[in-house]
Amino acid sequence: MFYHDKKLQYQVRVENPNPAYAKLLQQAIGGIEGEIRVCLQYLFQAWGSRGPVKYRDMLLDTGTEEISHIEMLSTAVALNLEGATNDLKDKIAGENPIVGSIMGGMDPRHVLSSGLAAMAVDSNGVPFNGSWVVGSGNIAADMYANVMAESTGRVLATRLWELTDDPGMKDMLAFLIARDTMHQNQWLAVIEDLGGVNANLPIPNTFPMSDQIRAFEYAFVSTNIERPEAPDGRWASGPSIDGKGEFTFVHAQPQGQEPVLGPPDIKGYAQEQQLTGSEGKGILENIKDTILP
Repeated sequence: MFYHDKKLQYQVRVENPNPAYAKLLQQAIGGIEGEIRVCLQYLFQAWGSRGPVKYRDMLLDTGTEEISHIEMLSTAVALNLEGATNDLKDKIAGENPIVGSIMGGMDPRHVLSSGLAAMAVDSNGVPFNGSWVVGSGNIAADMYANVMAESTGRVLATRLWELTDDPGMKDMLAFLIARDTMHQNQWLAVIEDLGGVNANLPIPNTFPMSDQIRAFEYAFVSTNIERPEAPDGRWASGPSIDGKGEFTFVHAQPQGQEPVLGPPDIKGYAQEQQLTGSEGKGILENIKDTILP
């Protein structure tokens, strides 16, 4: 069950409405770095959470908070679309060049589809994609996915902050940037609560290490034929991050065979040339001999 409050989580004010900036804000709503993504990601992780209930409760708290951020950004979009509407309507009524030129960077669907309101799309008008939502059922894997989601979201928010001179928009984004700071730390705190990096890597930590190919578990494989020596990188030598092995550097070498596939399926309707063998009777003839009297 969910409840709502009529007031926003944090103030949203726009001193100088800017329809073009409203289009940019759409990325923070329906883009891959946006609030719809993290909201649904945390909620679906919570709804499928098994194990200690404290993790489910925490995910529900944060996923529900993200609804508030969608609300704030949607309000910001609507406020940025106000004030320029009369001029915009005059131009649409009196001119008929390319819509993007008429609107000076404004998303035409903010007029045509939503009536000067936010939509569940990114800054290019592409609808939100549910396949971006990560909920694996593995708490450690999900926490790392959440760190990535909050990190890219914070990068986006800082870029949006840089792209506006409106004091109200900067203030709202500064709040969202602060919440992204907390959430990055929050998800990493869960990793620590689970026992830290050593206890959780590799993920899943329930698969027996003895059942994987041990020679390759900590080998950095270089496919760069112009680099004979190991790179000066933490990932190429020394103890592994999980403390369970040693990083090594190896040149890529083929370990398998050259693949040889069987003939095409006659019912798959490949070309006749594909069904014809290079020696003796062709495959096609052999098949005909089999199925015809």
